[in-house]
Amino acid sequence: MAKKTEDVVLGVPYYAGENLYRAGVIPPNAVVGDPKGMPIQRTVYGDTPAPFNCVYCGNTGVTTVRSKPSLAAYIGCMMPMMLGVCFLFPSMDCLWHKYHYCPSCKEKVADFEKSDPCAVMDPPHWTRQSFALPG
Repeated sequence: MAKKTEDVVLGVPYYAGENLYRAGVIPPNAVVGDPKGMPIQRTVYGDTPAPFNCVYCGNTGVTTVRSKPSLAAYIGCMMPMMLGVCFLFPSMDCLWHKYHYCPSCKEKVADFEKSDPCAVMDPPHWTRQSFALPG
């Protein structure tokens, strides 16, 4: 009987477990600003303007971000409501949904929705940096 050997592939990372991008890990080769024509393989959208290639008009650049209150923002507002005023609501943009638009054609290219109402209790993860992986 022939002995079975394992082939090892070098240079291909293997991640077991949770998705590192969702955990907030930004790879060292990530593009966080204007890609200036650089081909982009994948964009990970977050709270900040993201480098992207528009599928509608072909523009390469950085998205325009618009915000809308999320359930977590409403819950964060209800906490100080016990004092009789919701002074934190406008300043809690970090807990709002983010919608990314192309600055050229104005089409919506991505959503980054904060659907976890428990995010109020997790300040280190309130803001996620957008980035792209070069192609």
